[in-house]
Amino acid sequence: MTRLPVSSAAEAAGLARTLLMRRRGAFVASAVMFALVGLAGLVAPWQLGRVADLVSTGGSTRDVLSAAAWIGGAAVVGAVATALSVSTLARAGEPALAELREQVLDRALHLETEELEAAGQGDLMSRVGDDVRVVAGSLTEAVPLLVNSVVTIVFTVGGLAALDWRLGLAGLAAAPFYAVALRWYLPRSGPYYRREREANGDRAEALLTGVHGSRTLRAFGLAEEQQRTVDRASWRSASLSIDVFDLLMRFGGRNNRAEAVGLLLVLSTGFALVRADAATVGAVTAAALYFHRLFNPVGAVLFLFDEVQSAGASLTRLAGIALLPAPARGGGTAPAHRGVAVTAVSHEYDAEHPALRGVDLEVAEGERLAVVGASGAGKSTLGLVVAGRLVPTSGSVTIGGVEVRAAALADRPVVATVTQEIHVLAGSVADNLLLARPSATRAELEAALRSVGAADWVAALPEGLDTEVGAGTVPLTPAQAQQLALARVLVADPWVVVLDEATAEAGSAGARVLEEAALAATEGRTTITIAHRLVQARSADRVLVLEAGEPVELGGHDELVRAGGRYARLWAAWSQD
Repeated sequence: MTRLPVSSAAEAAGLARTLLMRRRGAFVASAVMFALVGLAGLVAPWQLGRVADLVSTGGSTRDVLSAAAWIGGAAVVGAVATALSVSTLARAGEPALAELREQVLDRALHLETEELEAAGQGDLMSRVGDDVRVVAGSLTEAVPLLVNSVVTIVFTVGGLAALDWRLGLAGLAAAPFYAVALRWYLPRSGPYYRREREANGDRAEALLTGVHGSRTLRAFGLAEEQQRTVDRASWRSASLSIDVFDLLMRFGGRNNRAEAVGLLLVLSTGFALVRADAATVGAVTAAALYFHRLFNPVGAVLFLFDEVQSAGASLTRLAGIALLPAPARGGGTAPAHRGVAVTAVSHEYDAEHPALRGVDLEVAEGERLAVVGASGAGKSTLGLVVAGRLVPTSGSVTIGGVEVRAAALADRPVVATVTQEIHVLAGSVADNLLLARPSATRAELEAALRSVGAADWVAALPEGLDTEVGAGTVPLTPAQAQQLALARVLVADPWVVVLDEATAEAGSAGARVLEEAALAATEGRTTITIAHRLVQARSADRVLVLEAGEPVELGGHDELVRAGGRYARLWAAWSQD
């Protein structure tokens, strides 16, 4: 399986830096607050060490109360600064994350159809779902903890050295043990996370395939085999997660060993210094507390490398899509007329099975052309090429003399496509229609619904046009969903319409209603219909018959029936059903 692109770590980091620096003020304010948190955290060990010396030297109650006041004040300052640091970081990070999501979605929506088909839906779904969730979790939880921990470590090590340079060296002697643990962990965990993300994508693909193709799988007795495929994909993902957790626990043991070594070194050095009258008990107490205070932040930093590895793997997958070239916007050329010309178009999904071979075709302005043929003849591929959603291997498609992907109009789309896939988007009936043209008036929406025969059932909904439809709300039948799609065509008012088996999901009862709706939606427009029901071919001006990707017949319905060729046989077989 071909996967969607993944960026390098440097590219992902550069993208993150660019997004964050657009909110530089909030980011700097957050850094200042984190520094204040670190400074406030130094006060308690310092004052507790001072109390130890006061006890041994007979200090006054006032001195002890003063130390307690310092500790209490520092706690208040630290709490306020912590709240402000997280708040200001959110002001920088959340908009950056939202922009990243928008950029990924924008590039994903403009991916070529063959790229998505080659990669599978699961890869894309896992990126915009699982990977966004991981990066968002890191931003709201891991990043504040990481920054706070690093600041705490820097200030605490400085405070330890300020007490006595020998105690500072003793504490630093633990650093190699931490480094060895980290060096053991990082090279092992990174590849696991990459494989885990890929396995999540494969699992999503297996699940989506099973859900979307459930009827077909059951019809051919393949449901159990698909279930086994889902089980294998799920277990591979789960087993990788278990391996990562096992690796993390072993890393934790090495981290604990480094903590024990460091604390023993500080206490041993402090004991020797006190016996030699080179340091006070208070200084050694403060040093031990400082080093103990490092346990949590150092442990957090080391364990956050795990989170960083995970978030980094997700970020490179998101950046791989976000850093794709931006789609061209505006600047297109208006076609001179509404006619379509297909010139020497061939397309291959793979070298052994060409989908189209040398298709030459002209569709006059306002003409209805039906494309028929057996399954696999290349009908849908031709529809995708004409709609500009698929770049052919060779040849070209023009509308009014302009290459279809470069054609643009100021106030409407040049081409609109309606397929057999049912898309009811979350929102009201009106929202589903306004997607085609946000400026459309309510009267225009109602007129479009009347034209496709949907006005009565929409009026019968609890809130009419304002009724929420789709999953979890008011469900629509397949025929009703397709009527909405055809009404969107009227609202959009394109020059050319491609109908790819747009009435196939209606069933016998709804087919006639949808065929009439399709005729109304395409009235006066240049129309290419990928015909599932040959009644659509009968109502077309001309019929193109494809066989193994090649045109074999072209003409009017009656003309082709009289010719007694391939179309006549298809018509005869269909008429007898």
